[in-house]
Amino acid sequence: MALTEVYWDHHIPLPRLAPGLAKIIVALLALLCFVNSYDGEFVFDDSEAIVNNKDLRPTTPLSNIWSNDFWGSNLSSNSSHKSYRPLTVLTFRWNYLVAGDLHPVGFHVLNIILHALVSILMIDIFAILIGGLDYDEKGWIVNHAPKTSLLAAMFFATHPVHTESVAGIVGRADLLCALFFQLSFLTYCKAFNTGNERFSVHWVVVSLSLCAAAMLCKEQADEFVKSSSNTGKIQITSDLEKTYEMFRMGLLRRLALMLLGGLSMLYARWRIMGTGPPAFTEVDNPASFAENVFLRIVNYNYYYSLNAWLLLCPWWLCFDWSMGCVPLIKSASDWRMVWLLLLWCILIGLIGQALCSQDIQRRRTLTLGLVLLLVPFLPASNVFFRVGFVIAERVLYLSSAGYCLLRYKKTKNKRTKNNSLCIRKLQQRKTIRDWRSEQSLFISALSVCPLNAKVHYNVGKNLADRGNSTAAIIYYREAVRLHPTYVHAMNNLGNILKEKNELVEAEELLSKAVSIQPDFAAAWMNLGIVQNSLQKFEKAEQSYWNAIRFRRKYPDCYYNLGRLYADQNRHVEALNAWRNATVLKPDHSLAWNNMVILLDNTGNLGQAELIGREALRLLPEDHTIMFSLANVLGKLQKYKESEGFFLHALRINPNAASCHGNLAVLYHRWGKLDLAKKHYEYALKLDPEAPGTRDNYNMLLRKMDQFNRND
Repeated sequence: MALTEVYWDHHIPLPRLAPGLAKIIVALLALLCFVNSYDGEFVFDDSEAIVNNKDLRPTTPLSNIWSNDFWGSNLSSNSSHKSYRPLTVLTFRWNYLVAGDLHPVGFHVLNIILHALVSILMIDIFAILIGGLDYDEKGWIVNHAPKTSLLAAMFFATHPVHTESVAGIVGRADLLCALFFQLSFLTYCKAFNTGNERFSVHWVVVSLSLCAAAMLCKEQADEFVKSSSNTGKIQITSDLEKTYEMFRMGLLRRLALMLLGGLSMLYARWRIMGTGPPAFTEVDNPASFAENVFLRIVNYNYYYSLNAWLLLCPWWLCFDWSMGCVPLIKSASDWRMVWLLLLWCILIGLIGQALCSQDIQRRRTLTLGLVLLLVPFLPASNVFFRVGFVIAERVLYLSSAGYCLLRYKKTKNKRTKNNSLCIRKLQQRKTIRDWRSEQSLFISALSVCPLNAKVHYNVGKNLADRGNSTAAIIYYREAVRLHPTYVHAMNNLGNILKEKNELVEAEELLSKAVSIQPDFAAAWMNLGIVQNSLQKFEKAEQSYWNAIRFRRKYPDCYYNLGRLYADQNRHVEALNAWRNATVLKPDHSLAWNNMVILLDNTGNLGQAELIGREALRLLPEDHTIMFSLANVLGKLQKYKESEGFFLHALRINPNAASCHGNLAVLYHRWGKLDLAKKHYEYALKLDPEAPGTRDNYNMLLRKMDQFNRND
């Protein structure tokens, strides 16, 4: 079963190290390359999978993890991505509990540790794949290629293509999946180290359980774990005696167990997905929507060549390769067809050597290296089902192990090895720096994918979030130019133009967005806001109701609908709309406050008081509601209680000029003139142009002067 010591191992320019020391060196290399990511922010997909994912919160029932997808949406929902990764989400939740909140440092540190563990275990994986399966008397794996396996593991630990998987927190799915794959492979091999027994069913069952765990970390795992596990034991034989030996050791039983386990996992996955894959759009994977089968196949193969190039030369890395980043090949005369031919020439050459080489060790290593390179990539290949991306560097995490297994042949001397590791380290520093913040990540992608509309959109969104709306407009416009049906870019651009009072263009953009995607509820609501500002009240009302029709639980839309009704003096309808907003979102402060103000302005002081008190039970520290309720109580001559709410509001927000001014009015009415004078002066100091405050202050001074003359 095990081979003799691998002959080329002597030519590898590395010292022969003890197994423990070799693993420490690989771990240190992995840590050294990625340690700079420990203090990075939550970036890109981290926002949806972690920051906005309620399944991480301790208040959310733990059972939700098993019924929701990776992003926190219910799997039965039509909008679900069908990414079922409950064990990965469970580790996110553990990070949240340990830190007590969403602190990215803990999330990043665990990712770095997981990558180091995977890199360590790669030594044992490579040892078995290169030198065969063999154990010593203590049950430890005997490494017949210690230098080769160490060098391949070093290549794996330092490969820059792993940056997205390690520095991006959502990449933990790939890290955990790879870790459980390795454990599944090693426990499968353990089935052949059971004393007198030839084969242990127990260890194969354990291996299948770990395979299932890998699938619960990332859904593609069940396909490649089974294949890789089988290749871990099947040897390339050259005579009938060895073939007979394999059958005598229980090959048929093993295959039956693996087949049964694999089919069970596939069936479970099929049921979880709702008996069908998620629906993707053309922008997610344009090649899968190509005009004919030939063009689809050509473009898929071009994607394969780009993935191969990322393994060979990972200098141009990008967080997103969609939306025009990789233009489609539309004819056989496209010069990029050369890359397809080159890829298949290399693959056919490697396969030919794997099948026909006279050197059994070379044949074995090439075969298993190709299997480890290609099988983990199959779920991302569009062969079995359509995927939702063009290129995703994270899917190369485990495939890169197969590349690293083949890569050692190119390392002729120590200088080559040192140069390779130095280049990797330089590129690692650059890419890690890019992933430290969304701003640097998005801007770094502009040089790699200048035709990617999503990159321009994300740069624009990041600028807008940081208050630079003028610069954001430039990138949003470019995103729409590159992708004329990019409704999210239109919506965001329309919002900024609305804030800049460029209402006509904003209306045009938002109208176009909803014509392209009629169920885009947010765009309908924003269109309604713009139309309301343009005094197109009937159209605005219809836009709001369209938004509610497509998103029934839409508290912000009900709030804006209430504002429209209030502007038209449709007070009852306004109150009903705001009440709907608070029912759907009990902490909707603006809706509560507007109800109190409207009831106050229409003279319904008793009802305003009831609404204000109800709101403060839900939002006990909301100073705006305290202010409005205090005004109502003052008019009801409940001066003491009104004073209490004013003072509480000022403790929360001491620089609110309006609060000081209204408290002064209260004291003025109450007859506490000195206190009134004090708060009028505070209000004027904070806002000298406050309407009415100067007049009220002058009136108070005249009143106080009159009292002094009378005295």
